[in-house]
Amino acid sequence: MKYYSLNNNSPKVSFQEAVVKGLAPDKGLYFPEEIRPLEDSFFENIEEYSNNEIAFELIKQFVGDEIPSIILKDIITDVLSFEFPLVEVEKDIYSLELFHGPTMAFKDVGARFMARCLSYFNEDNSNQVTVLVATSGDTGGAVASGFLGVKGVDVVILYPSGKVSDIQEKQLTTLGKNIRALEVDGVFDDCQAMVKKAFLDTSITDYMQLTSANSINIARWLPQMFYYAFAYKQLKDKSKKLVFSVPSGNYGNICAGMMAQKLGIPIDLFIASTNENKVVPTYLKTGKYEPKRSVQTISNAMDVGDPSNFIRIEKLHNNDFEKLKNNLHSYSFTDEETREAMQYLYSNSNYIADPHGAVAYLGVKEYLKTNNAQCIFLETAHPIKFSPVLDATIADKIEIPEQIKTVLNKEKVATQISKYSELKDFLLS
Repeated sequence: MKYYSLNNNSPKVSFQEAVVKGLAPDKGLYFPEEIRPLEDSFFENIEEYSNNEIAFELIKQFVGDEIPSIILKDIITDVLSFEFPLVEVEKDIYSLELFHGPTMAFKDVGARFMARCLSYFNEDNSNQVTVLVATSGDTGGAVASGFLGVKGVDVVILYPSGKVSDIQEKQLTTLGKNIRALEVDGVFDDCQAMVKKAFLDTSITDYMQLTSANSINIARWLPQMFYYAFAYKQLKDKSKKLVFSVPSGNYGNICAGMMAQKLGIPIDLFIASTNENKVVPTYLKTGKYEPKRSVQTISNAMDVGDPSNFIRIEKLHNNDFEKLKNNLHSYSFTDEETREAMQYLYSNSNYIADPHGAVAYLGVKEYLKTNNAQCIFLETAHPIKFSPVLDATIADKIEIPEQIKTVLNKEKVATQISKYSELKDFLLS
């Protein structure tokens, strides 16, 4: 499998090169040269396969022969060491819980998969790779955990000061070893802009190999396809129209869902549910794509004003606006509406959702006002991470999981920066 830049001004590369480089030299995101759907019979008989077998079938064409099948299967077994339960919260409305991994966030799968791919590629390589990543919340912890102790890999994580939850901050600033954190005076978009600038700065890249572990990296992005297959496998009635509502910030997860759809999972359409950072809902209404500076909300992982992966979504729809509108609906919600949704889910279904899952649930309810379907919303992080914004009566009901207890009493270690020159000095030192 070859990958090309969506800016169409860089050479095609292998899977390994795309993973190691992260971003193409022309600033474009890598995209697979072809997408081959699986046999219909695979999805018709999906209950007969284990999660590991499903994941292998979905991902193998994108890895090709660059990782031997036996090694790739071992990687998948290691990555998928936890459950992905589908929970019915109302009739025909389900929550797909993606927070049962080591950092209790959906990004564990992609981060762990990418880390293990890089580890394999570095096995007989003395070159050091620096993973440079910006986070609006859960990416940092998942990347820190996934890459901790990986041979030949250093990790530098940028996060916006005061704009991630206390637990999220602990998860990315307390591990030590090959993990270092930079606390940025700004918003997520400032962190992401610094990272992108570093990738294009030859005074850095001539000196060291940088790669990204954001969902712009194909090894972080593509494994998220697994979620949609795991959910479909668990549905008891597969005859109904199927809609996924995805809490969306950088749009990597929902884009992976659309890849799963291309491979043959019978998904009718997607809902991109977001907070007051509503570039995409506005675009689908007006036809004008206008990135904005992000605003802070209680669903902080979606506080993104210029989503990187949307260009991949457009490519998956052949850059046809009408075709995209037929497959993607998008709604935005306020913090007040999000709080009301969390309270409603608890009071009426005895279900505790985090703010991101609550926003996705609101997207489902909005869609169902004028449509009939079986809907799955993605619950992307454990609610304990957001206990300060939950109603106190709900927060008190949550037991602290072991994954969280291990970081609570550790000391935060982070370097404060406010401008790109400080990031550059940090990397080169």
